[in-house]
Formats: sequence, structure tokens, C-alpha cells
Amino acid sequence: MNIQTIRAIPLRGKTPDGGWTHDFDPANNLHTLIEVMTDEGVMGIGSVFTSGALVEGALQLLRPWSVGENALEPERVSERLRQMAFWQGRGGSVEHAISGIDIALWDILGKVTNQPVSRLLGGIYRDRIKPYGSILFDEPAKLRDTLRATTARGFKAIKMGWRPFGRVSNKLDELLVKTARDTVGPDVELMVDAGGSEQFWPHSYKWAIETARMLKDYDITWFEEALPPDDIEGYVKLREHSPVPIASCEVFTRRQSFAPWIARNALDIIQPDCTKCGGLSEARRIAWMCQDHNVLWVPHGWNTAVGLAADLALAAAVPVARWVEYLTPSPYIEEIVTTPFELDDEGLLKIPTRPGLGITIDPDGLAKYSDVTLS
Repeated sequence: MNIQTIRAIPLRGKTPDGGWTHDFDPANNLHTLIEVMTDEGVMGIGSVFTSGALVEGALQLLRPWSVGENALEPERVSERLRQMAFWQGRGGSVEHAISGIDIALWDILGKVTNQPVSRLLGGIYRDRIKPYGSILFDEPAKLRDTLRATTARGFKAIKMGWRPFGRVSNKLDELLVKTARDTVGPDVELMVDAGGSEQFWPHSYKWAIETARMLKDYDITWFEEALPPDDIEGYVKLREHSPVPIASCEVFTRRQSFAPWIARNALDIIQPDCTKCGGLSEARRIAWMCQDHNVLWVPHGWNTAVGLAADLALAAAVPVARWVEYLTPSPYIEEIVTTPFELDDEGLLKIPTRPGLGITIDPDGLAKYSDVTLS
């Protein structure tokens, strides 16, 4: 069974605000699905946290090395693409596109073998996992409303991120965190994402350590992206002295980029995004490095339903997984599949058990957000 075609399916119209720019437009295209079709008519679906224009450009490079390859060998095929594109990729949008292809090939392998991807990735350590509702910070009154809406959807863990946190004053930062804790009470886990990968992040170690001490007073589960993503020395020092766990690495690609952070104990929690870092194949390698170094693995997932399904599959197969990120609310998660994800009474998500990624794309739902239809 060989790869016959690979197509990009850009999503736009309800793109969620990620806090990155101050002129955000939901019509922007920042998420792209990838459809891989085999010569025997089996289709797999992947997801990429990158614009369709960049994905299509990467696919023009990757298609000649992909078409005709065995569709049942995702790890070998994705590594071949990585090696072949070395001089024109080695990260960036090329690796992002490889990620989507890899996820789609795992979906195909699961469908052909009639097994869930979680089992094919090595076995099922858990059948449920806690999702954290991922939201943006806002001024206190709006933040309070968003938190209440998020807990009303059943989330028992919530991560708040980006502006205005870290961008106005230390006093406002503490007010926002206090507002959150007072709103949700002591039984909901809260995480804080400073968004240090934003352009021209102004803070360094001293701000980060003082902020971490403040977060400890409000029982914050982890402090994410407190520093720019390349400041490994700052992270080593911060992780050693912070009273709360430190998390980062969502923007990295390729396992080689993660290796020094894991080996040097720069972080308590490593956050690869399988729609960027190289797909499920590469995210699994990173997760087992985490296991070997006693580091928690939590997938980054500002994502689509396909990306969330991939995260759930790998979270089932990784001993050091405890949470998955769930962007909420998001039509790209909740409206493009025939059976939406549902939290149980304990605020947990079941790992899909149907063959492949365990989801079915709803053509009508997809049509609301893309001009490209499934084959």
C-alpha cells in the first residue's frame, strides 16, 4: 500500500486568537490539515500548526520523496523526508509539514491493521487523561467570565496564557492569578503560560524567579515559557531555584533540539507539539527521552481535532504523560468531527479506541472552515 497523493486543507474563519499579534483576524489561516491518500483508497488525516501557504510550499518539496512510498511505515517515511530535506529544511515549516504527513500515516496504519494508534505506538498505559482547558489571560472581569465558562464545560484544569500577563506590571500579574484562584476555587488546577516566545520578550531570570515565587502562593501547577525559548542557561537556573515546576519547548522541531534540554534538566515539563516537532514518530522519541531522564511530557496543543486525537493517542502510550492541552472553545476541534470529544464527570477525556486516530472528519463541518474538501 503506497502513498498516492498528499493534499493541504487550510482552515480559516474561526482561527483562535493565540495572543501572538495585536491585530488578530479569525480569517487568518494558522492551522492546516493534511490528507494522505493511498493507492488502495485508504485515507489518513494529519494536522499542522502552520499556514496553508507554508505547508503547500513544503509539500512541493516533499511530494517527490513521498509519493510511491509505503504508507504503512510512518517512522521510516517521515525520517526519510527529514533526511532528504536536510539542506532546505532541518526545522521550520518543512518539519511542520512532515509532522502532518507522519500523523496521517499513523492514521492509515491504524485503519489498515484495525488498531487504535495508541496501541501501535507501544501500548496503552491509560484509557483516560486529564485535559486542561487552554485560554488567554484578559482583564480581571473578562478573565473571571472565561474561567467560569471553562469550568462549566467540565474542565478540572485550566491554563491561562499570554497578554496581559507579564506585559503591564507585577501588580497586575498577581491580580490576574488571584482572580483566577478566587474564581475557580482550590480544586481546579491552574497553570500559567507567560508566553515568552512572543516577539521581543522583555523579561529574564530575575523577573521569572520572582514571578514563580508569587505563583507558588496561589498553588499554580506549572509556570510555562517564562523566558525566551532559546535561553537554555536561564531555564537551567530557573528550574533549579523555582518553587513551581517549569515548562517549555512548544516551538521546537526535531528530537535533536529537545535533547540538550532534557539531558541538562533545564525543565520539569517538556512540551513538544506533534503538529510541529515531527509528528507522532518524533514526539514519541522525545517522550521516551523524558522517561529516561525523569521529566514529565505534556504535549502542546493549540490545535485541531486531529491534533488533539494524535496527542491523546501518544498520551496513552507514554508513561510520563499526565495532561493534554485542549484549546477551548474551538470550532476546529468541536465542529469538524462527527463525534465531538466529551469530558466525563471527573473532567477526563477517554483515549479513542477506534482504528487509526479514532475520529471521523465531518465533511459538512469541515466545509464551513475550508474551501478544500476531503477526497
